Amino acid sequence: MVREGLGKVDRDFLGRVLLRNTGAENGAVLVGPGTGLDNAVLSVGAGRVMVVTADPLSIIPTIGMDDSAWLTVHELASDLASSAVSPQFAVLDYNLPPSLGMDDFERYAVAVSDECRRLGVAIVGGHTGRYPGSDYTIVGGGMMMAIAGEDAYVTPRMIQEGDEILMTKGAAIEATAVLALAFPETTEEKVGSRVARRAASYMRRCSTVEDALAASSVGVRSEGVTAMHDATEGGVLGGLYELAKTSGRTLRIDRESIHVSRESGSVCAAFGLDPLVTISEGTLLIACRPDRSDEVLDRLAAKKIAGFRIGGVHGRGAKLLVSGGGPVEPYVPPKFDPYWEAYADAVERGWR
Repeated sequence: MVREGLGKVDRDFLGRVLLRNTGAENGAVLVGPGTGLDNAVLSVGAGRVMVVTADPLSIIPTIGMDDSAWLTVHELASDLASSAVSPQFAVLDYNLPPSLGMDDFERYAVAVSDECRRLGVAIVGGHTGRYPGSDYTIVGGGMMMAIAGEDAYVTPRMIQEGDEILMTKGAAIEATAVLALAFPETTEEKVGSRVARRAASYMRRCSTVEDALAASSVGVRSEGVTAMHDATEGGVLGGLYELAKTSGRTLRIDRESIHVSRESGSVCAAFGLDPLVTISEGTLLIACRPDRSDEVLDRLAAKKIAGFRIGGVHGRGAKLLVSGGGPVEPYVPPKFDPYWEAYADAVERGWR
């Protein structure tokens, strides 16, 4: 059974409906909603801005309350940190399924608070309730915010001609982690116990907070990093496509330079996924000035984060050109991330 529309809405609907219906105009909005933009930026006066992001809150029963809470916090914080600003505040709206026991939710809420505290994020408000019709894995929505100087942030619209494109860690980080944890027996049967164990350990790689703050520590805009983007739904190629569309630039990427670990390649093959186009929370895409790319990679290495050169920015045109293994041609992403159908199919098959 084909499950059209799982995950994020398709880009056509986003552009035709949501991005044309954004409420009142306000001059304080410096960066509003748009494809490939992880954050909004609002002027708050006195040379300062507020950076704001939003994402779902999730509980994945098969990976447990602690890992679910860690992943929820880092999915929000990773988007915020892609602006080059450290997250500072959070607002969390919990719409809980009635089947969730309050002891389990207490463990989840405490784990969320503990991870926010570790990142320096204050939870300043929200809403909590249990409602019929609510279900796993999405149990609400959250926002993170931070105050910064007006010259201290970046967005994909700041990409410049001649920038180098870098990435961290590898492709399909989140898909590898969640599938290995959600279906441990099946994963072990298909890829072997050693690869399965290592794939399951990828859960704590599903964050780009440290990546983004290390990379941007060299400087931002003309001084170093011009843009960053968390490669979530749609994977590495989807994230690069969004960078190209949002910046109005042509990105040329060498497919062979996109690192795919043995674990990610094996798990994705087992579930029928292409690792370059599936959900990859934990992979940071970075555009930077060419004379600062070595230093960016050095700063990442100092944090024990692998970094890779994968391409560059060559002219205008809002296109992603992908080379390697054939002619150079524009990349057109699928309407939906195939991860969601693969996950639902595994559940339907009774994979364990």
